[in-house]
Amino acid sequence: MSVCPSPLDQNRVDQLAVLRAQLANARAERGPALPFGLPAIDERLADHGLDGAGLHEVAAASASFNDDACATLFTAGIAARFAAEPGFTILWAVTRFDLYAPGLEQIGLGPDKILYAQGRKDAEVLALAEDGLRDGSLACVVAEVKVADQTATRRLQLAASDGKTPMLLFRRHRHRDRCPLSGLSSAMTRWRIGTAPSSPLPHAGLGRPRWAVELVRQRNGNPFSLEIEACDDTGCLALPAAAPDRAVAAAGAAHQAA
Repeated sequence: MSVCPSPLDQNRVDQLAVLRAQLANARAERGPALPFGLPAIDERLADHGLDGAGLHEVAAASASFNDDACATLFTAGIAARFAAEPGFTILWAVTRFDLYAPGLEQIGLGPDKILYAQGRKDAEVLALAEDGLRDGSLACVVAEVKVADQTATRRLQLAASDGKTPMLLFRRHRHRDRCPLSGLSSAMTRWRIGTAPSSPLPHAGLGRPRWAVELVRQRNGNPFSLEIEACDDTGCLALPAAAPDRAVAAAGAAHQAA
């Protein structure tokens, strides 16, 4: 005996089909990788951007709240750019919900862009992420865990490849004296993010925040580190003023003073 799908179920199937088609078109236009839009980063990446069907790991430079916030926003900024098209959503899976929604919205991840999922432990969060990746209808999947061994990261990498969906694994600190990126992983890239002095202003006030970004490891490429300015309202990063420009400006001021 055959069972006909209800109009509601059929409508959901049609909506998913449309979303998958839109995602496929967006990925084809973007190419296999999502660039940062900064030559100082893209030219040093083996794929000239982040593989849109791969696993990428992020960790804070230390267990401090400041570095943790920087790493969270760095991750969120990447997710926002993957989900930049109207109607695209991401999945963010956690064991403890401590995200600051207004902060995410300021870098382009409004409430209409995020689906939240919560597991009781890391294993459940990883399973949620894997299911989201294989579904293929999400612009990006983000998962926060404290522990993920090489087998777990291998499964995430395979799921990201099968679902053609980028995976951002945010490794939270469990031991204050041990970097979460010290273990083995199947990730395409591994990033460590920390705070840096903010951009100077010609008047009293706080400039645009700066982050110390270190690419600890990448497949088929070399590690590097640099200082960048934090995400804007579209999740995009910027480079501080080049040192030669600052030197010219300083020399000009000295000449006028003389």
